[in-house]
Amino acid sequence: MPRQQTLSAPFLARRKALGPPRPATLGMGVMTVFYAVVLLLPLYSLFSKAFLNPDGSFAGLANYVEYFSTPALSVSIRNTVVVSVVSALLGTALGFAYAYGITRTQIRGKVFFRYVALIPLFLPTVVHGLSLIYLFGNQGILTNLGWDIGLYGRTGIILSEIIYTFPQSFLMFYISLNYADGRLYEAADTMGCGALKKFRQITIPSVRYTLINSLFVCFTLAFTDFGAPKVLGGSYNVLATDIYKQVAGQFDMNMGAVVGTLLLLPAIVSFAVDRITARQNNGTISAKASALRVKPNALRDGIFFLLCTLVALCMLALVAVLFLGAFTTYYPYDLSFTLENFSFNQSTGGFQSYLNSIWMSLLTAVLGTAFVFVYACLIERSKCAGGLKQAGKLLSSLPLALPGMVIGLSFIFFFNHKDNPLNFIYGTVLILVLANLIHFYSVPFVTASSALKKLDREYENVSESMRVPPWKTFLRVTVPLSLPAILEIFLYYFMNSMVTVSAVVFLYSAKFKIASIAITHMEEAGDFAQAAAMSLLILLVNVVARGLYELLVAKLHARSRARAVQN
Repeated sequence: MPRQQTLSAPFLARRKALGPPRPATLGMGVMTVFYAVVLLLPLYSLFSKAFLNPDGSFAGLANYVEYFSTPALSVSIRNTVVVSVVSALLGTALGFAYAYGITRTQIRGKVFFRYVALIPLFLPTVVHGLSLIYLFGNQGILTNLGWDIGLYGRTGIILSEIIYTFPQSFLMFYISLNYADGRLYEAADTMGCGALKKFRQITIPSVRYTLINSLFVCFTLAFTDFGAPKVLGGSYNVLATDIYKQVAGQFDMNMGAVVGTLLLLPAIVSFAVDRITARQNNGTISAKASALRVKPNALRDGIFFLLCTLVALCMLALVAVLFLGAFTTYYPYDLSFTLENFSFNQSTGGFQSYLNSIWMSLLTAVLGTAFVFVYACLIERSKCAGGLKQAGKLLSSLPLALPGMVIGLSFIFFFNHKDNPLNFIYGTVLILVLANLIHFYSVPFVTASSALKKLDREYENVSESMRVPPWKTFLRVTVPLSLPAILEIFLYYFMNSMVTVSAVVFLYSAKFKIASIAITHMEEAGDFAQAAAMSLLILLVNVVARGLYELLVAKLHARSRARAVQN
């Protein structure tokens, strides 16, 4: 006994010197454990299910062998790769050209073109396919004019995926092309370099990492998308629809897990490429850099104005045909005006599904914003242990490599298990909120971290020296100074939760249907007019949310400028 007391004395002395754990360390530890539980354990359930037989016995690689040896299933991989490669190439090319037209020319209406490019982000991917049906379907507007493109199958999926990936690529290039050192172009002008040579030797190298990231991001988005193949695929199977058929159609959870792990592959590669290019990208703008002055060029400006106008018209046409379908009695046979299509059938969720979506999205936005910002603040601003911070950063980057369907499937296996103490949230709005929180987590976390890194460390130092509690500094200093970023995170969570399909398609219950899933059911039942009406309601709430965000941010900036003038 004396020997044990002697051995434990140094440990007790160190423990006494350290004192109780800091509240920040304790809070971060709790949040990290919670985040790891809802992220890693469901993924483990998914991976383990892929190596088990239906009776729970170990199957090894037998499920994978069965999948690849079934011609009707294994051909889905080839179809998915073909669709994804073509969509990534065309979506990236279109996104770059559109962004170049807005940032590097003197065309008019740049603000209008920029906002129109974001329209696909306000709608579920299922709706992109629905709009294409109104345009190019068997009774589509353009089909009846003699322009039959054979929409259903590979062609339709690729068109819909280009619409889906275009705004993502555009935003990446828009940000990248906005940052340019005008001195390089001025030096090229003095050396007599032509426009093509400057484009080839200055512009392209300056955005090469964005180009690589855009290709991989667009490929991954198309590879894992469920909405477009569900509406337009027909007999052209892809991996996303394979999962749906295996799980929802045949209740073959093990084979669904196999396909789910296959969906992870491009996302993991894209994640790795993003990390590598982020480390190698040293294209920072010097403090001595001068702004790029774009000179007028009638031919160039005319070409890009025409390009941007055509793309904008296509985006607006997607919305216009929704109005046509929603406000006519029975397109194309009875085009009389009606509001009857907004009286939704209860079998597909009714108007309540729309209210459910708003409620779910608000919950996700509030809880997601609070969790992300507090967690990012603990990682970036607190004095927690370095190991705990590194674990938090690693966990926060993982959702970037997780497709929505993989998250939804893994949540089924984990939360629906009868022995799981968290089983009570299965079938409720909470599991939908949790799935959305995880699915869209990485981008808000980066936004919060970037905003917090810009704040001066002296705020915490002064508060500590004056013995001000950290929570007061957080509420009175950190939150007000980071309010634009907080609003941006809130909007991101809200809008994405309103339009998501893949992350929740396996998790909703009959008692709590949401609008994006209701649109899918309406399309399955042939109620295209009601699906168009519901799509317009989703568009409306997202446009209103975006408008309120713009007003609040403008007011915050005006207040900041007023304070700067007073000081």
